[in-house]
Amino acid sequence: MSPLVTPPNRQRSDRHQDRARMLISCPDRPGIVAAVSQFLAKHGANIVQSDQYTMDPEGGMFFIRIEFDLPQLEVNLEKLKQDFAETTAAEFSMKWRVTQAGRKQSIAVFVSKEDHCLLELLWQWKSGDLYADIAMVVSNHPDMRDTVESFGIPYHHIPVTADTKKEAEAKQLEVTQGVDAIVLARYMQIISPSFIEHYPNRIINIHHSFLPAFVGGKPYAQAYERGVKIIGATAHYVTEELDGGPIIEQDVQRVSHRDNVEALKRIGRHIERIVLARAVSWHVEDRILTHQNKTVVFN
Repeated sequence: MSPLVTPPNRQRSDRHQDRARMLISCPDRPGIVAAVSQFLAKHGANIVQSDQYTMDPEGGMFFIRIEFDLPQLEVNLEKLKQDFAETTAAEFSMKWRVTQAGRKQSIAVFVSKEDHCLLELLWQWKSGDLYADIAMVVSNHPDMRDTVESFGIPYHHIPVTADTKKEAEAKQLEVTQGVDAIVLARYMQIISPSFIEHYPNRIINIHHSFLPAFVGGKPYAQAYERGVKIIGATAHYVTEELDGGPIIEQDVQRVSHRDNVEALKRIGRHIERIVLARAVSWHVEDRILTHQNKTVVFN
């Protein structure tokens, strides 16, 4: 097996070695932005980007994503986080996190037999457009091994049957231990609630329709039979509710009566891979905040 190859990423890690991201959600009230800005300034941080959104200025939720530079980030970040938790975060009842922009998140990609979504992620990773480490690919079939290992990425073939699902998931949890997120790139198995508990809002799935239409088997045949005029794809976080988790990204394309089932599949595959790649990119760049069953995406 080839060793893991880390592709060039436009030197983003070196360029942003002192850059961090702060994501906050809290009940809306006056003074939040001022308090956070003053806190960062007091600690010597310089805000380079800020995005915010409020659901309702009176009694709603407030969301903000801030990128800031902090000299000697590695040395000073833990102190900053501790002080923030004890002061500003406590005062405004914030749910928050701070991450280092230069640290690439590690992801495990799960796939079955269809390769289009997997290939899109591999191409974007190889080119440096996906700022993440693909730590491994996990599959219930052996079909993709040669393709994946040609990129220098480990491939784990873990068969799954109705009788062995529990044991298979235990092995999957073992090999994925330590990864930051899991991407289901047309992985045709239902993920159990016990597995999901290990990765809350960290498992991203691509669904073959503009949810909630045409759930279940043969979605493009269903679409053809109904004479649809648009088809689409949806990327969402996985929850216990099948295909009901918070939606990250969606896209559609117009089709017509001239498109047969094979044409719909071809168009659908294109939408699926683009939508999934966007969702994964936004996730690893800390652009997504979840609230109940919705997302706020600062893209």
